[in-house]
Amino acid sequence: MKTFCYKLYKSEHNVKLHRQINAAGLTYNHCIALHKRYYKLFGKFLNQNKLKKHLTRLKKLSKFGYLLEYGSQAVQDVAERINKAFELFFGNLKRKVRCSPPKFKRVKKYKSFTLKQTGWKLDEDNHILTVNGQSYRFFQSRRISGKVKTVTIKRDSLGDIYVYIVTDAKNFEVETRTGKSVGFDFGLKTFLTASDGNDVTSPLFFANNSKLIAQASRELSHKRKASNNRRRARLKLARLHKKATNQRHDFHFKLARRLCLEYDTICIEDLNVKAMQRLYGRKIGDLAFSDFVKTLKYEASKFGTLVAEVGRFFASSQLCSHCGEKNLQVKDLKIRQWIYPKCGAKYDRDRNAAINILQEGLGQRPLQETS
Repeated sequence: MKTFCYKLYKSEHNVKLHRQINAAGLTYNHCIALHKRYYKLFGKFLNQNKLKKHLTRLKKLSKFGYLLEYGSQAVQDVAERINKAFELFFGNLKRKVRCSPPKFKRVKKYKSFTLKQTGWKLDEDNHILTVNGQSYRFFQSRRISGKVKTVTIKRDSLGDIYVYIVTDAKNFEVETRTGKSVGFDFGLKTFLTASDGNDVTSPLFFANNSKLIAQASRELSHKRKASNNRRRARLKLARLHKKATNQRHDFHFKLARRLCLEYDTICIEDLNVKAMQRLYGRKIGDLAFSDFVKTLKYEASKFGTLVAEVGRFFASSQLCSHCGEKNLQVKDLKIRQWIYPKCGAKYDRDRNAAINILQEGLGQRPLQETS
């Protein structure tokens, strides 16, 4: 499966898409209310097929006329989304994972609806997408390959509309293999410390735009609520946040692609990002380690690169990558370099961790010497 994302040109007709997304938001909230009421009465999980039949009957009532705005399959997709969310919630409860059930959403902040076999028509030659009888032009940055499965209409915080087209095309590229392997240790000052010395510095995109973001936030707080000046100030702040997000997204994809072209096997550590956020706060969100790992795995699947994850409890910083001895004195993060007493090897903390991650990922850890 492969997903193509395109941005629709701004047009007065886009108001119809916004109205359809709002209708999907109303449907979502109504379904959440039905789920909560059903569970309170019967103590059971509402079956999605019963919910779909109920929504079909509601279309005949004038009170629920918004269900006719955006297509029958899109209405059913909203019910399927909620069903998946509740299945995940109850599954997490069984696994004793702390989480909350699906909640109501503000209609203005609801983002998308999905069309499947019907409700859309695509004219590739003229770059025109017809949704529920209305035509929209989009910027086709690359040609669509494969058979179209679903079409999702999505809006962002700026009010821009995007179309996501999912096809059955194979997402694979054949490249010449190098036979190289590498281990990476994530860090704050150095984004990736490599076992072979090819480090990647940390690009703090949010921190670089922090002064402009802080100024825009102050301007927004001074505007009167529900005024046009406040709306313009909100859009200005949203553009700055989106700029930092796009820069980070572009950096992650370019770096992941370069690494997959350079190495056959990439060994990384499984990070506990939530715990790191409690310790280091906003900087962890700015680096977005989890998003990079997802992007790296996605690019690796295209090039046939193997991504090996080492367990988060593996003591990569405390073990000597030469003799395997464990040094408990280096738990303090202020200690950046040390010499192991047994073998006399001198290591940088992050470099030693990267080498250990590589050895663990490849199954080549040296055995600790016994005295």
